[in-house]
Amino acid sequence: MDTVKISIDQITPYDRNAKKHTHEQIEQIKESIRKFGLTRPLGVWGHQNILVYGHGTFLALKELGISEVPCVRLDHLSDEERRAYTLVDNQTTLNTSWEDALLKEELAGIFDIDMSVFDFDVSDVLNDVIEQNEQDEDDGYYGDERERTADAYNMLEFDESACRGYYQMPFLEPCGCIPDDIVSFNYMLSAKDKDVGIHFCIDDYQFERVWTSPQKYIEKMRDFQCVFTPDFSLYMEMPVAMKIWNIYRSRLIGQMCQRAGLNVIPTVSWCEEKTFDFCFDGLPENSVLSISTIGVKRNKEAFSLWKVGVDEMIRRLHPQVLLIYGGKVDYDYGNVRTVYYKNHVTDRMSGGA
Repeated sequence: MDTVKISIDQITPYDRNAKKHTHEQIEQIKESIRKFGLTRPLGVWGHQNILVYGHGTFLALKELGISEVPCVRLDHLSDEERRAYTLVDNQTTLNTSWEDALLKEELAGIFDIDMSVFDFDVSDVLNDVIEQNEQDEDDGYYGDERERTADAYNMLEFDESACRGYYQMPFLEPCGCIPDDIVSFNYMLSAKDKDVGIHFCIDDYQFERVWTSPQKYIEKMRDFQCVFTPDFSLYMEMPVAMKIWNIYRSRLIGQMCQRAGLNVIPTVSWCEEKTFDFCFDGLPENSVLSISTIGVKRNKEAFSLWKVGVDEMIRRLHPQVLLIYGGKVDYDYGNVRTVYYKNHVTDRMSGGA
């Protein structure tokens, strides 16, 4: 076959290559190229120039800074033949080992070529396929789709033994941290002062990403003094199921933060009185808690509902300290210590400090 030269940046390594190459092997290939030159072109396939063979050589060439590589085009192969030949070629390579999981997956996708002729043991693969098919029939498992669904709902983070109440709300441990100041989550990345707490008293769309990528943002919040649990909204017009879901999400994110070693201040939120059946579940007693007065000052109905909720929270949870985001309102907290935090965004908009 004719050899063509292709820019190394235009070659695409096969991301499911089941062959492993150690650092020592790559160094050996580099030394061979230095001494004897590149004696065998790489095999590429398709318009993306996917590597069929020569993955170790490709890595060595990259490290040597080679910009253009001699290649043989294998476009006459079907996709299945291309994958089969990658395995066959690697099987003849000495001193390397297999990524067993990827090897099995690749073999399982080859039907019309007898890979046992090339000394591949396909018995385990067949057994796995049979076992998987039986499992599919038994429990309805459908592979990656179910795993993606579990990830989307953070199901792997749920611990039934660490929940409270009928609705299994994740339980939060008491925390005594009282920050000098707080910053909203959407200003977290630009905050110069890290010795503050992070609050979520902002519109839900600005922190929904914490639910979809919790570990990413938990790592970023490590630098701060503490974090309030996300204040997912509870609107009167929401169905009860959605209100339960938003309380659950707040508790679970808080529990994940605590597992990661962060200081977590539980944010308490409620709506109409029937939400009292679940909105306090999972919250610690005799602890530091957070509430907000945003949106209750100018609406008599909202203020009345807010006061009933605070009454119930104090009766059930007996907080030692309440961290309050927003201005003071006409309410007697009794013996509970209160700490108020300003809305810095409002201050900036009004020309304040």
